[in-house]
Amino acid sequence: MVLHVRVTPKGGRDAIDGVWTASDGRRYLAIRVSAPPQDGAATEAARRLIAKEAGLSRGAVTVEAGELAREKRLRLDGEVTRLTAWLETIGTKT
Repeated sequence: MVLHVRVTPKGGRDAIDGVWTASDGRRYLAIRVSAPPQDGAATEAARRLIAKEAGLSRGAVTVEAGELAREKRLRLDGEVTRLTAWLETIGTKT
């Protein structure tokens, strides 16, 4: 499964803020991490957070695109039905 996320580094805590819709209609999972945007620390923190919340190993979450950008495309290797159910539990924000 591919997941589009928008990461806010130095966000004070590691948390999922919900599903957001951008002004152009794109939807992504908004997350914040306490790590700074240096040397890939925020990206690694985002991978760890998604893995933990989705019940996956860290190795099951890989970055497909956006390693150094706020918007990233992550690949989650796991049972799609279970991952879809997990995503549905996350509240929708606009």
